[in-house]
Amino acid sequence: MLEITQPPCPAGGHLQHGVDYAKHHLSPRSAPKKDISYEVPVLIVGGGPTGLLTAYMLSRHGVRSLLVEKYPERLAAPKAHALCPRTLEICRQYGLDTNTIRRMGSPRRDACRVNFLTNLGGEVIGSLPYERMDAGVLEHTPQMIHNIPQPDFEKFVSDQLLDDPNVEIRKGVGFVSCEHRGGKVFTTVEERATNKRYTVTSRHLVGCDGAKSQVRRCLGIETEGEDGYETMMTIHFNADLRPVVKNRVGMLHWIVDPACSGFIIAYDLGGNQVLISNFDSKKQPIETWNEERAHATVSAAIGQDIPIKVLSYRPWVLSRKVAKEYRRGNVFLVGDAAHSFPPTGGLGLNSGIADAHNLAYKIAAVHWGRAGPGLLDAYERERRQVAVVAAAQSIENGKSIFSFLKAVGAAGQGEDLAGARRRMYETIRDPAKQALIAENVERQREHFDNIELHIGYVYGDDKPPASTLIYTPKFRTGARLPHAWIRIKRPSHGLPQQPIDLSYVEELSDEQVAARQFSTLDLVQPGTFSLITGRRSAWARRSKESAEVLGYGISLCLWAADEDFAFCDEGHSRLFEQDGRLSHGGAILVRPDQHILECLGTETSVEEIVNCIARHMDVAI
Repeated sequence: MLEITQPPCPAGGHLQHGVDYAKHHLSPRSAPKKDISYEVPVLIVGGGPTGLLTAYMLSRHGVRSLLVEKYPERLAAPKAHALCPRTLEICRQYGLDTNTIRRMGSPRRDACRVNFLTNLGGEVIGSLPYERMDAGVLEHTPQMIHNIPQPDFEKFVSDQLLDDPNVEIRKGVGFVSCEHRGGKVFTTVEERATNKRYTVTSRHLVGCDGAKSQVRRCLGIETEGEDGYETMMTIHFNADLRPVVKNRVGMLHWIVDPACSGFIIAYDLGGNQVLISNFDSKKQPIETWNEERAHATVSAAIGQDIPIKVLSYRPWVLSRKVAKEYRRGNVFLVGDAAHSFPPTGGLGLNSGIADAHNLAYKIAAVHWGRAGPGLLDAYERERRQVAVVAAAQSIENGKSIFSFLKAVGAAGQGEDLAGARRRMYETIRDPAKQALIAENVERQREHFDNIELHIGYVYGDDKPPASTLIYTPKFRTGARLPHAWIRIKRPSHGLPQQPIDLSYVEELSDEQVAARQFSTLDLVQPGTFSLITGRRSAWARRSKESAEVLGYGISLCLWAADEDFAFCDEGHSRLFEQDGRLSHGGAILVRPDQHILECLGTETSVEEIVNCIARHMDVAI
């Protein structure tokens, strides 16, 4: 527990970039470029999307950070491609323009299907929707899933940090070791071009350095999970696939040809592509792979003779690992450093961004003296179980789909490729087997629709969902605040976000687009607790008195449906009035990360509100 004290930053500073108090500290931008900043509040190791977003979000709270990235430039391979609804909600909360993000990457019409084919230009075995890209999903989230190559998203976030006085990024600088002394973390880093080593002193260290995390290894944190059972090859190539695909567009194209069992990720039909192929490392040892073999594998997957340029290829193993600890002292693991699982489900990158979101406001609150160290303990407790469930689902997805591909593609039936292909076509053309094949395609639906895993998880709930396909709005402690479309009634009580632009959803009329510009999630600003209720008169006094008791350091904002905003949809209005109990005089107390802290009854006292927030923040009032 921490006694609440006057915070060292000005009011509202936690919502601004480049706040005035930064000039009273050593600015990382003012340090000589030949040196590493020796002391900084937060050191971030790893410059991928989780590291960049951790730095960005900390800056929004006025916390300076130094980010070190061992590679001088990021790898060009696209890697992850799907930003789930929750990731885009998080980006929006912190002021990243999701309308701009959506204009990058694959158009919705090109990315809304998953196809199963003999090869890219061959026979269609089946097709499924790719995630929830129908207009109906907008009843549950203001942000439909979007497909964008990871390097493009990284660059977008990096560009936001270019002139940020709270963030310094040093590329070509790798992590060596760290140790705790006197409440601080002393980290040795190395400038790889010169082999010079420096010591960086920080209050907190955040390891965002990937599945082979050196931070995790240095701390001796073990992982648990499932060792690899399938060997994969990721081949990054350039080819114009439009003449091959024609009108059979989709985000993922699963290929059953026995020469290249796997899937093509169509980042850009005109050029940038990735094939992830499952191969037998006993028959095709990794050391025998070369550009020629990679080219032949891609050619088999495409099925037509078109120009192909192989850019890179790398092997990996389908497995899952979750760190047994997410925190050791003041060192935290985020993203792949904390958990790594297969891409079968698109949960890895998105889980990492949610980790950063959960941790950033906690570190900032402790940094500014608004919270005690117990708040940081909640990071592992809340985020680890989410990763355990996501990892298990990803492995199950992988086992199911590769078993299906092998069965249909007659893989593993000897070295006779021509014979294997003949049996493949006999299988898919056999009328007696059509129903079974269709059934197996349908079984993959859960693989490509994870809406409940994306937005339905509840902190503190260890049970995996009965189905990933069905999202149920939840008004309970630990759940994400349910989404509802709203109209802001008080411009002076407005929001910093730009209106959401749903014009990309062709099914919506102009009137429907205009009525869907803000969400209940927009009522929750970074660093602020929000009290959402039906009538301002019933809660105004309690909200004001609670804020006064909590003091200058903890912000509490009241939003009332009768004065501050209005629901745009009758269904959403009923949801909040009945399930959220707003019509019964209740209120919903929401944490700064948009998760519900408590659903309050009509008789809830000021003392109860204050104690609820104080317990969460680990402070004594």
